[in-house]
Amino acid sequence: MNELQPRYEITRRDSAKDKALKYGAWTAPVLLSVVPAITLFIFSLFASGATTAMFVFFSLIALVVGLLLGLIVTGGILYYRSRWLAEVRERLAVDGIKASEVDWFKHELTTAEKKSLKEIERKDLLLADAFRDTLAARMTATRILKSTNHELLLVQRRQGKLKYLKSENSANLQEELKNDLEKLSKIKSEAEEMRVEAETRLQMIEAAARRGGSIADSELALKKLSARTSELPLALESAKMEDEIRRELESEKTFPTEK
Repeated sequence: MNELQPRYEITRRDSAKDKALKYGAWTAPVLLSVVPAITLFIFSLFASGATTAMFVFFSLIALVVGLLLGLIVTGGILYYRSRWLAEVRERLAVDGIKASEVDWFKHELTTAEKKSLKEIERKDLLLADAFRDTLAARMTATRILKSTNHELLLVQRRQGKLKYLKSENSANLQEELKNDLEKLSKIKSEAEEMRVEAETRLQMIEAAARRGGSIADSELALKKLSARTSELPLALESAKMEDEIRRELESEKTFPTEK
């Protein structure tokens, strides 16, 4: 296998399965309770006497029992979906998370990142693509940090156990663990730099989106205000001239010119 090629890709079948599990979990109580209850109630409309009461009774029983069964089925579907999604995410993250796969990792995004992504997608699709790509890099770095910290902890525990073992191979194993510790520390340092760089880029993209959005609107409003302000002296001068003309006319009416 070519290491440069992704080891796993989301297929249409995966997307369809995810939707089926999602909607199936919420429709199961309705299908297992309401549908049988309505069916039995319809039968009661065509029955008579005691048969009608029997169908109504069984429709109520079907509603309650179906609801309980539906909730159990919903819980089972949600549990299976969570396990399946966890497996899919792990397979996707093996060769790094890509921008097109961010939606599958939305539970790992912060509230602020989700809000920013939604706002940027509404304003600028090109910036949204860059934001998604940077989010993918940030999540990849975070996952590497998490797994590296776990491996570091295991290596340190092995080193602690070897201190109490007196064998010929313990020295060689200690040296190997020391090398592993150095490699993991280097990976952790590089992943931390990658995470910080990605978070910085996220801030830059958000700032660019604001400059293209609210700041641009503010600049336009300021230009309109400046234009109105520049027109204000002319309006004041016109009002002043109208006032002088009105006073002259009133003065001529008060003191008519003698012939």
